[in-house]
Amino acid sequence: MNVRWARLLTRLYPKQWRERYGEEMEELLRAGDVDLRSTFDVVRAALAESLWPTHGGSMDQRVYTFGGVTRQPSAAVPLAMSTTALIMVLGAVALNHGPIHDTDEGAVAHIWQILMVLQLPALALFAIRWLRRALRPTLEVLALQVGVILVNVAVVLFLT
Repeated sequence: MNVRWARLLTRLYPKQWRERYGEEMEELLRAGDVDLRSTFDVVRAALAESLWPTHGGSMDQRVYTFGGVTRQPSAAVPLAMSTTALIMVLGAVALNHGPIHDTDEGAVAHIWQILMVLQLPALALFAIRWLRRALRPTLEVLALQVGVILVNVAVVLFLT
């Protein structure tokens, strides 16, 4: 590959990355026989590095898993709120020995509503904070949260 093309592909990477790996990348591109697929891979990797940087080339960057992200307070609090709301409704149905048909909603319904509404800003905060750090585990936690919310709504619709 010619020098200009290798330099152009290397310039696609963020400045911090180029400072750490730029010369090596240019040498690799110049020395190798780069085809269209390799060029696409370099462009894709540069885009990924721009969106989810490795913090200035730090190779010891922390890797987050589903369990690790779930244990973060910003993820655990909304999940706890949804689970608490579900347990409260199921407990009220169990104590009533079946569906609840009261005209007055009662304290359980009001607390359920408050918990369901207050978890939305907590989820937004979680998403803003974690989507950039760990995309896949964050999306998995959000999917779990949506599932728990849907179970809550289904229980309220069908059992109360």
